[in-house]
Amino acid sequence: MAKETKTVKKVSPKETQRKQNQDDIATLEAKSSHPENYSNAKLFSELPLSDRTQKGLAQSNFKQMTEIQRKGVPLALAKRDVLGAAKTGSGKTLSFLIPVLEILFRQQWNAADGLGALIISPTRELAVQIFEVLKKIGKSHTFSAGLIIGGKEFKVEQERIARMNILVCTPGRLLQHMDQSVGFSCDNLQVLVLDEADRIMDMGFQNTMNAIIENLPPQRQTLMFSATQTRSVKDLARLSLKDPEYVAVHEKAEHSTPKTLSQHYVVTELPKKLDVLYSFVKSHLKSKTIVFLSSCKQTRFVFESFCKLQPGVPIMHLHGKQKQTKRVDIFRKFTSSQHAVLLCTDIAARGLDFPSVDWVVQLDCPEDADTYIHRVGRTARFDADGHALMILVPSEVEGMVEELKKKRVPVEEIKIRTSKQQSIQKQLQSFCFQDPEIKYLAQRAFVAYMRSIYLQRNKSIFDVTVLPAEEFALSLGLAGAPKIKFVKKAEKKLMGAQEKKKMKDASSDEEEEEEEEEEEEQTKTQKTKYDRMFQRKNQDILSEHYSKLVDYEGDKIKLDGGLEDDDDEDFLTIQRADHTLESDEDEDNMNNIEGENISKRKLKMSKKERAKNMARGDKLVFDEEGNAHAMYELVEEKDFLKDGDAKSQIKAFIQEKGELMQTADKEDKEYVKQKKLEKKIKRKERERAALQEDLSEGSSAEDESEEEEEEKEEESERKRKWFEDSDSDSEQESNKKRIIDVAEPQTLEDQEALALKLLGA
Repeated sequence: MAKETKTVKKVSPKETQRKQNQDDIATLEAKSSHPENYSNAKLFSELPLSDRTQKGLAQSNFKQMTEIQRKGVPLALAKRDVLGAAKTGSGKTLSFLIPVLEILFRQQWNAADGLGALIISPTRELAVQIFEVLKKIGKSHTFSAGLIIGGKEFKVEQERIARMNILVCTPGRLLQHMDQSVGFSCDNLQVLVLDEADRIMDMGFQNTMNAIIENLPPQRQTLMFSATQTRSVKDLARLSLKDPEYVAVHEKAEHSTPKTLSQHYVVTELPKKLDVLYSFVKSHLKSKTIVFLSSCKQTRFVFESFCKLQPGVPIMHLHGKQKQTKRVDIFRKFTSSQHAVLLCTDIAARGLDFPSVDWVVQLDCPEDADTYIHRVGRTARFDADGHALMILVPSEVEGMVEELKKKRVPVEEIKIRTSKQQSIQKQLQSFCFQDPEIKYLAQRAFVAYMRSIYLQRNKSIFDVTVLPAEEFALSLGLAGAPKIKFVKKAEKKLMGAQEKKKMKDASSDEEEEEEEEEEEEQTKTQKTKYDRMFQRKNQDILSEHYSKLVDYEGDKIKLDGGLEDDDDEDFLTIQRADHTLESDEDEDNMNNIEGENISKRKLKMSKKERAKNMARGDKLVFDEEGNAHAMYELVEEKDFLKDGDAKSQIKAFIQEKGELMQTADKEDKEYVKQKKLEKKIKRKERERAALQEDLSEGSSAEDESEEEEEEKEEESERKRKWFEDSDSDSEQESNKKRIIDVAEPQTLEDQEALALKLLGA
């Protein structure tokens, strides 16, 4: 009987590894499809996550989950749309980064699949922070991730964006790439994440977000997280979410802010705000503080003036007018520093995680309670202790406290110790007097603050007419407050019709008195330059924008429902009629047309810049009849084909031009040859003339030997040039003429024989 031989197939280790990975992915899919099983999970290790994600979390020291992570992550892993609302500092970033990594891992996503996940944040700093966390927890995965924000080179991003699997971006830059980058496609997108969705809508990105969502595929998973749920967020949720799971962590909580955060407010007059801030900084030198202001210009002024005052702690500033690289550097520097003060606008109020911040000081009142919640959320993060202080003007106290009560924010009033308060008004005045730049920044800060108050919606809190503008300007170091148009408009809106009439009568009397005073002053002696210098008020360094805001002729402004002049006053006044000519009108019309056609950018350009952009003249050629033609004119196809096809014409053209070049080369060579020959003849003639002179003089052999010695000395003295060596010297010596010793010729025949001999040598 023949033995039956069994063939056993060898299985490669790669195939076994692949099967094992597929089995692991299948088990993870099965476990994650039941999120209710993980409602009581407290650790990340209890969730159905891949080994790579677990490794990244363990290396980054993320072990225990927060409440938003316990509720949101299992739902997101089950591939459901999630609408999450939680306090700032509650760990929303990991709530969407973990599902993003896991969903792409389970689908075995690679570079060939294209873009799989899109994470949109409102600010560049928050996008940078999300990207840093993504790199930490996802370093064991093989996905390619990119950061797309404004302020970086657009062309570099264009080259790499098509190869990315995960993108962290801001809305404006993303839409720019969607419109301009070739090869960038979102057709295969699996997950869309909107972080701080309410802030995205508040910053004016509503139309941008609608355009982005239109470019995305409808079959996708969407995760939306925010600290507050506004009406605009709900509208965005209707557009982008399908049957979402609503996760609200702190909805039933007693307070909207963390329990470990102590919150207080101080009431002070507007001119003393900077004094209070400086006193606070001086008394908290060993703490890490964030100070919020309402505008970029105020931030810049306070930063420059405090740097000059040198309070004894590092001072930094962060605002939207800075370049992206500088913003990132300041963000990282403040994050790594132990004791520092960061002056910033609301650009840093959302989502940014600054470690171990002790104090959040709000120098300017926030626009609403939601902004307050986000600002104070920079401290007391992840159950840590924190302190918040809000500095309010008396007119803002009642309205703001009521707004905070509605949002369940507990705030208590405290009073400042007068013994610890310091005044910096005199220092600021000296800074403004000595440094024109500080004075200019103070002017801009004044206007920016008044404008921010004027533009606020809630007029029960923000009333620009109540603010002491003159005293506030003095506190900034200025000599006086310039008149501002929008402040006058606000004042006039609040007044009734009767008060308007009274104001008009009073202003007309004041105008008459001012005119009389001006006439009297003109009759007096002329002022000296010192008088003019000391009476000048803040009008030496003004930008174009600032000069537009200043109301130099307040009396000429017509306000809402302006008052008409009385007819009785104009009863006997003579009005001059201008009799304009038709030619003048035509010229004026032409000037107006030219002015309308030229853009503002062109008007600012100099003559040289305009000349560069002007159209260049065309080169013309005249034929025998005197008609002008362009250098290269297009010919009709029929006329062109008369001389033969294109290839034959090209060959003929090349041959013709080649012959011309050859003849030109020959002529050039002949010309050069002739020149060389002429030079040679002239040189020989000079040599003969020199020889005849020597013979006629009858110089002796001793003279010749002396000349030889002198020549040798000159040659030895001559320095060798950088390109010469000893070989070149020997060649030169060999090329020199040999000296022939002969007897002195007696007759004419002897002289001719000697000359022939020399020429032959």
